[in-house]
Amino acid sequence: MSYKAPLDDMNFLLNQVFNVEKSLGEIDNFAEFDSNLYGAILEEAAKFSENVLFPLNRTGDEEGCLFEDGKVTTPKGFKEAYQEFCQAGWQGSNGDPEFGGQGLPKALHVLVEEMIYSANTSFCLYPSLTNGAYHAIHAHASDDLKQTYLPPMLEGRWAGAMGLTEPHAGSDLGIIKSKAEDNGDGTFKINGTKIFITGGEHDLSENIIHLVLAKLPGAPDGPKGISLFLVPKIKVNADGSLGEANQVTCGSIEHKMGIKASSTCVMNFDNSEGYLVGKENRGLFAMFTMMNLERLSIGIQGIGLGETSYQLAKAYAEERKQGKNASGETATIIQHADVRRMLMQQRANTEPGRALAVFMGMQIDKQYFHSDENVRNQSAGIMALLTPIAKAFFTDKGYEACNHGVQVLGGHGFVREWGLEQLIRDAKIAQIYEGTNGIQAQDLLVRKVCLDKAGLLEHLAELIKQDLALDSCSELASKYKTQLESSLVEFTDTATWLKQEFAARSYEVQGGAVDFLHAAGYLVYGWMWLKMVAALESSEDSVLKARKLAAAQYYLEHQFGSLSLHCEKVKTGYRALMSLDNETI
Repeated sequence: MSYKAPLDDMNFLLNQVFNVEKSLGEIDNFAEFDSNLYGAILEEAAKFSENVLFPLNRTGDEEGCLFEDGKVTTPKGFKEAYQEFCQAGWQGSNGDPEFGGQGLPKALHVLVEEMIYSANTSFCLYPSLTNGAYHAIHAHASDDLKQTYLPPMLEGRWAGAMGLTEPHAGSDLGIIKSKAEDNGDGTFKINGTKIFITGGEHDLSENIIHLVLAKLPGAPDGPKGISLFLVPKIKVNADGSLGEANQVTCGSIEHKMGIKASSTCVMNFDNSEGYLVGKENRGLFAMFTMMNLERLSIGIQGIGLGETSYQLAKAYAEERKQGKNASGETATIIQHADVRRMLMQQRANTEPGRALAVFMGMQIDKQYFHSDENVRNQSAGIMALLTPIAKAFFTDKGYEACNHGVQVLGGHGFVREWGLEQLIRDAKIAQIYEGTNGIQAQDLLVRKVCLDKAGLLEHLAELIKQDLALDSCSELASKYKTQLESSLVEFTDTATWLKQEFAARSYEVQGGAVDFLHAAGYLVYGWMWLKMVAALESSEDSVLKARKLAAAQYYLEHQFGSLSLHCEKVKTGYRALMSLDNETI
């Protein structure tokens, strides 16, 4: 079986749904780029993903990473693939040209990243973490640190890693124990242990740049006392060359359910030399630049694995003969209604997720590069609202898609040779790391809705209403408008109810957070489907048009209505659940 990048759908989104060339062309950074360039880049990313990375996916899973004497060796072929990845310029594709990047828009990068996740999730995690670390350093570090560390990171010679979690402190970062001490010469002495560090140690790059959260002496308790430090695995000399080891060591790697070719490390910092990034006690603010980008990236992991699951399952269903069709003839299983249901459900949820990722990529581009401050602020606000939705809903639906893929293959889905069982193992972690999906739901409900004073949800509603007001000719577009309009009213009414109830019983109301996030997910997916259906009216690609309309019809009939169920569950409340004692639970 093989993976084939969905270039037709990706180009459709860039050119017809969002018209990225025009939409971002008003930004100086992207004015010289056009749709021909975007299409050529997607083609090259597809070739690399299909021909280099996908063949390493299963072998990498079977071999896994090897840990020996504090060193991590990645599976056979990974180092060579990484070198090819870097030499082709993929690591620096959306980096700042001042530091050697190509300056391409995030709206394009999300599609490239999807292909890499689809083909080989374990591999993709290494450059993804480097990309996030690059952006945090670029946004918050001193000019000297930027000049020293960003060029080799964009080249891929140096990788990046994120040091947050500790043995006793998972999502509650306020209780971390890692310490930092000022050496008085612009450097800091870092001591502590971090766990679950993706790419904390490996043999792909010549250096690894750790972004580490730690506390300075006398720092305030809790999250307000956290600072962020850049800690290289190998010290860097004044001329940019590598110096001596920096007492950053890997104590062990985890033996995991999935992503086995991605090293998940216990990292020890023993009087390691580090540099302050941003201001003292403002480490979380700086780190959130990286964390929010990683949350979108991990969401895209869900989209990528959902796409691969669909492709493998459909290829199997078209060949596997089982049972009879309506005429009594021996049938391939794709002719059976339940198999069709599972295949269409994968597409109906993967494709609007891909569209939302491009939309969010455009908002990131505007947030950082648009000349109008109002546009920058509006884009930042919509990203704050959509990020927890995307991270959780993309990955929930990605895992669901992989589950359907296994089910389509039946017994063959449960065995290694067919590839689906690896996908479902790899997909599961995406619901857990970068803040579990339950935590994303809490963030959405509490911070982005109930305590919001910036009108984030109101702004989203206005964007949706703008599309509802556009003229459209097709009957399906009209049906989507009707459903989306009523769903928006129901969702905003639920949000209003939450705000009213939150003040009196916040702890109980939070029990409905996951249902509220899923309602939000179905809403924005319906919005994306309306955009795509409207764009299809002028499409000249008859094959793409037929396929997209079929998936859109399926979503409208079988998925969109789930919003009402989730809103109803939110309003039911969780008072009875929260009143139970531990033994009863």
